[in-house]
Amino acid sequence: MIQRTPTRIEAHLVEDRPSWQQLLSESITCPEELLARLNLSPERWLQGARAGHQLFPVRVPEPFLARMRKGDPNDPLLRQVLPVSHEALRVPGFVRDPLEEDGAIQTTGLIRKYRSRALLMVTGQCAVNCRYCFRRHFPYEDQRLSPRDRQHIVETLAASPEINEVILSGGDPLAVNDRLLAQWANELGAISHLKRLRLHTRLPVVIPERVCESLLAWLKKTRLQVVMVLHINHPHEIDSATRAALEQLRDAGVTLLNQSVILRGVNDSTEVLEALSETLFDAGVLPYYLHAFDPVEGAHHYDVSDDEARGLVRDLLSRLPGFLVPKLVREVPGRDGKTPLNLFS
Repeated sequence: MIQRTPTRIEAHLVEDRPSWQQLLSESITCPEELLARLNLSPERWLQGARAGHQLFPVRVPEPFLARMRKGDPNDPLLRQVLPVSHEALRVPGFVRDPLEEDGAIQTTGLIRKYRSRALLMVTGQCAVNCRYCFRRHFPYEDQRLSPRDRQHIVETLAASPEINEVILSGGDPLAVNDRLLAQWANELGAISHLKRLRLHTRLPVVIPERVCESLLAWLKKTRLQVVMVLHINHPHEIDSATRAALEQLRDAGVTLLNQSVILRGVNDSTEVLEALSETLFDAGVLPYYLHAFDPVEGAHHYDVSDDEARGLVRDLLSRLPGFLVPKLVREVPGRDGKTPLNLFS
């Protein structure tokens, strides 16, 4: 097959495409702009948006915004990022650290909750601030990593032969530049008992341009098996650019899984969850977990009861093959792993 040389116009268009860093830096960070861009009435929404923004700031990148329906306050993507006045209410049972992670910090930036896995907080930055985030109150400023901290983490992992998997998390680990991520991959890959490197990320979804040559280069180079756990809650989050980015990751040998959170007004219906699983699999991603809602302070309006979540997953079992039905789980502080919720109790 003869490959056609791009024309000057085509080459110029490629060069003019914004980088993921530029898209990240130009994210919407004030509620007024978010409402204006989506043609939503400031008289109706601005007061509540400002109140929520004061508690947890708005951050929405342009590629994610472009998938939202203008003029629709119930758009399922918008509902995940629009601050509202409900966030200021104190509701019994909703706490600042629902997973009790403060007590699991082994050393700066390193969280040990499970025997064979360690979670590394490489950054506090995210590409998008999801209003229901269970770490919306996490003290990231106390977990910033100095070069000495990074060295200490590597030494700690090397001295822990029971650990075979390291999870890069945050924030979003892909908000870090690829030079530093490649350094992490090299140092972790040199620890003989480590087998897997897992990344929990939303960036390839909200900014597909993040899947760039420098990212793919170090992913292909590491000896560790790479698993990327995406966070997608609704089928509308997957567009053609996202599909192309995910295809590049698969071609680089990355195993793609997805975890969702059950959210009131976003995906609390069998029809949406069924469409999500089918859309994920069409894009080469296997549904992995459906998380029962973590009771984090400021997000009670997203709560879906465990009984309702069980009913939705039971319905999915009657509609989908088993491999497309995500496991319904809850993370219970102090337990050795995720706790599956019994669907038929």
